[in-house]
Amino acid sequence: MITDAAAVIWVVFGTQFAWLGFEADLNLPGTNATAAYTLFSVFLIIGWLIALALKDTRDFRIIGVGWAEYKRIVDASFVLFGLVAIGAFLLQVDLARGFLLVSLPFGVVILITVRWLWRQWIHVQRRQGRYAAKALLVGSPASVAHIARELQREPWIGYHVVGACVPTGRIGGTIPGTEIPEMGSVDAVPQALEASGADTVIVTSTDELPAEKVKQISWGLEAGRQHLVLAPSLADVAGPRIHMRPVAGLPLIHVETPRFSAGQRFVKRSLDLVASAVGVLILSPLLLALALVVKLTSPGPVLFRQIRVGYHGREFTMLKFRSMVVDAEARLAELRERADAGNEVLFKMRDDPRVTRVGKFMRRYSLDELPQLINVIRGDMSLVGPRPPLPREVEQYADHVHRRFLVKPGITGLWQVSGRSALSWDDTVRLDLSYVDNWSLMGDLVILFKTGRAALAPGDTAA
Repeated sequence: MITDAAAVIWVVFGTQFAWLGFEADLNLPGTNATAAYTLFSVFLIIGWLIALALKDTRDFRIIGVGWAEYKRIVDASFVLFGLVAIGAFLLQVDLARGFLLVSLPFGVVILITVRWLWRQWIHVQRRQGRYAAKALLVGSPASVAHIARELQREPWIGYHVVGACVPTGRIGGTIPGTEIPEMGSVDAVPQALEASGADTVIVTSTDELPAEKVKQISWGLEAGRQHLVLAPSLADVAGPRIHMRPVAGLPLIHVETPRFSAGQRFVKRSLDLVASAVGVLILSPLLLALALVVKLTSPGPVLFRQIRVGYHGREFTMLKFRSMVVDAEARLAELRERADAGNEVLFKMRDDPRVTRVGKFMRRYSLDELPQLINVIRGDMSLVGPRPPLPREVEQYADHVHRRFLVKPGITGLWQVSGRSALSWDDTVRLDLSYVDNWSLMGDLVILFKTGRAALAPGDTAA
């Protein structure tokens, strides 16, 4: 709240000083009187802070995760400025339009930046076990184990699992495949809450829980302090496709089927063309330098050309800076048994002997991928999309994996910013299909931002 106030005060008074100065007066309608713009700025600041509070932008349930926090900030700000503009029109107050037009977007950007900084702080705290809900999982052992793994993989979300209640009713053991203690049957939820100190009950499956039992669990929770969360058996379905529609007292969840409209494709292709063309122009000195270094440090061509499978299963030639020795493909078979990264379909080695010294540096910072901007301009690839596979990899695909070809492959994608070489094949497929089914322009921008951050500060999974 304090940083929100500081941001709004700085933006409003800063804009007034830059646009009008502190001596400017505001003419009041129907009189010869004037009022200082500073007084209007004070009321604007107070109104802005009230709007942020009324919109619940600091609700603990949305702080630190998801887009709801940012969306509420934008909504509150635009509603406030809309009301100010309408009020000025009706009362015939001659407000400086530039003052409003500058302070609104600038203020929104500063507020979101401040909240993002807070989000980084709280993510660090949650990874250390602080500022997180203590969760008790209720459901079948398999569903409990699955939800627990997902929550433990991303602790910054804010759920710390402290126990589980499963139909077996065992006490003192642990859920198979996890270290989560079993705390009795689904009838022992109140006692488990008291023993574990949990403040959140997450129902992971309802196979053994009739609707009446779920209601009994919710009735037994302390209002305002303890919470109930239902985890539907829907995986990798983004929020915009999910709609809650109560029908006859039943909370029905409607999941829209993925759509790829002409407008969506036009927007994505426009972003690809503009960004890749600008990228080639700006990065041309770096591209020339890398080409020269590759040429001078190892024999062979500068570019590595490889057949990949793309949109609708069509093959194309993908470009990369050569990071391996010339006979790398011929030596692949003898190295397969020594793979110590990647997964059962994607071959990776942490210290691949085929990689040149310069190639190792380029791979770590993803510099070898830059020529694929040409593939994007040609239309073979997109900036963001599923990884373009090799034909031999496609031969191993299950039927459902071919959904990856509904969109163009990308230079980067969801799986590249979610673990890269450390992911299993199932997780790689799951993330790629999640991207295909839930594409959005904002999602692409987020992935591009994360890709830039990962390229500048690569972790242990970079290969």
